[in-house]
Amino acid sequence: MDQKVSIIIINYNGADDTLECLDSLSKIDYPDYEIILVDNASSDASFTLNEVHKNFPAVKILAFPRNFGFAGGNNAGIKAALDGGARYALLLNNDTTVASDFLSQMVKAAKSDRNIGIVGAKIYYFAEKNRIWYNGSIFSWINGGRHIQDDAIDENPGDKEIRNTEYVTGCALLIKKEVVEKIGLLCEDFFMYYEDIEWSLRARGAGYKTVVAPAAHIWHKVSRSASKMGAPVIHYYNIRNTLILTKAHAPAPIKALVYLWSAYHCVKQIAKLIMFRDRDSKHIARAIMRGISDFYRGKYGKIDLML
Repeated sequence: MDQKVSIIIINYNGADDTLECLDSLSKIDYPDYEIILVDNASSDASFTLNEVHKNFPAVKILAFPRNFGFAGGNNAGIKAALDGGARYALLLNNDTTVASDFLSQMVKAAKSDRNIGIVGAKIYYFAEKNRIWYNGSIFSWINGGRHIQDDAIDENPGDKEIRNTEYVTGCALLIKKEVVEKIGLLCEDFFMYYEDIEWSLRARGAGYKTVVAPAAHIWHKVSRSASKMGAPVIHYYNIRNTLILTKAHAPAPIKALVYLWSAYHCVKQIAKLIMFRDRDSKHIARAIMRGISDFYRGKYGKIDLML
């Protein structure tokens, strides 16, 4: 027996990607699903939502007057999904396209073991259809999170072995209703980055498995150079959210080491401000210092970064 899945998509100034994603979803073979589109105060919201209404009239739309970020937007969608009787919620990036059976494969994996709480998919780079972006992950407090096989050519596209993974990326994340009811919604302290790792750690701490279903295929419009974080705002959220995650879940000795590291890192940025002359380096150094400072001052969520 199939069970209802609510697919939650966040749109923020991404009309073309969102419409292509919805078109891809219109071809899937899973019989019992709905789509909830959350618009996070896009500047082109009226155009996007009119196009969605015209081309995909069954899509449910939640339009917000301000940007609630990844966690806030998805949480609104999850609440609507559970209120509407969904058995599963699927978080899906708007800049993705999907195989017709991807959802059937993810639900099949979820049903295979009552202890499975969160399911991920095998995700490829959109521009290179057989190059892997995500096929499971590893996480440590020393090295952080890392995608398994990132940038590798897929030599086993027919792989169907469901495997445990340390976290599931929020790019495509299926979660059971009872897991949300037990562990709660996404943490909105992060605003962007690390919410998926934190949610996975919370689920695993509650006794659930987090797995990847490699038979479920998705293509993600992410650049292979995207990890070379250049924008100051990305550095800000990366450093601050690392500390938030550490505070929430790391063992006490690890917390002490990370807090010492953050102090050292702040001193390094001060040295860069003195030594470096180029504007970009100074902006990044200030962003990192602000991220560390805001963590210790308890300034979480979205921040207007003025450098």
